[in-house]
Amino acid sequence: MLLRPREVPLGGPRAMTVRRTLPQLARTFIGAWCFVDHYGPDDVSETGGMAVPGHPHTGLATATWLFAGEVEHRDTTGMHAIVRPGELNLMTAGSGIAHSEFSTPSTDILHGVQLWIALPERDRFVEPGFVHHVAESADVDGARVAVFLGDLLGVTSPVATHSPLVGAEITLPAGQRLQLPVDVAHEHGLLCDSGQIRVGEVAAGPGELVLCPTGARTLGVVAGPDAPARLLLIGGEPLGEQLVMWWNFIGGSDEEVRAFRADWERERQYGGGERFGRFPQAWTGTLPAPELPNVTLRLRG
Repeated sequence: MLLRPREVPLGGPRAMTVRRTLPQLARTFIGAWCFVDHYGPDDVSETGGMAVPGHPHTGLATATWLFAGEVEHRDTTGMHAIVRPGELNLMTAGSGIAHSEFSTPSTDILHGVQLWIALPERDRFVEPGFVHHVAESADVDGARVAVFLGDLLGVTSPVATHSPLVGAEITLPAGQRLQLPVDVAHEHGLLCDSGQIRVGEVAAGPGELVLCPTGARTLGVVAGPDAPARLLLIGGEPLGEQLVMWWNFIGGSDEEVRAFRADWERERQYGGGERFGRFPQAWTGTLPAPELPNVTLRLRG
């Protein structure tokens, strides 16, 4: 199945535009991956870059992966980090965290993906945390593969996850074919970043994602004949759970998510609190939560 993106503003009135392929009506999860935003390459002098003030998350982990540029991350665990190309930044929200994301002054071109991973019910309220990892790269039959989560082609990421996952950046020369041995119990998504790719009979261009169900032992990927192709492979065991996803929150019910929103709006007044932690001193503002709909938030998955 080919999932085409829709354009979405990210981060308030000065929002940059991202191309979102997950979630959508046709699909909510790929394994536990529940959110895929693809952005750039953007000239920061024209677009303003990324400027997302402090905002909350619950019940998920965020994975930031860049192709170009830098993003400054601050969160309510006290973590302050610079996100760079080829380096995974995995932030686990669990019971509640808040963070900000701003492209750095030295960034000219910003280009990357923002991914969310739904935490299984047993781990939804784990303590928040942050992991930085420089991904190991390998040359495979002329392709360049950087594995940032899980196992692929003999490369294993040391980053722990709450469900079986895989994540990798793959660069193929023009016309190159690559056979990827994958876990037969995993479903996979292949997000085309640049160039053109074909997976089986399905072709995809920049921002489009090819969805592959469980049951495959290998995935054959072919780059278009005219230019190199770069893609992101994500996958994992089907989550097998139903969750409520609204704004930046994941919860087990409508009532739970409404409580998260109320906690955030209250803690915004006091610079933090019990659920989302103490706000960094560098923050000059935070994002207000949208108004909730006058209907019960539905379960997905």
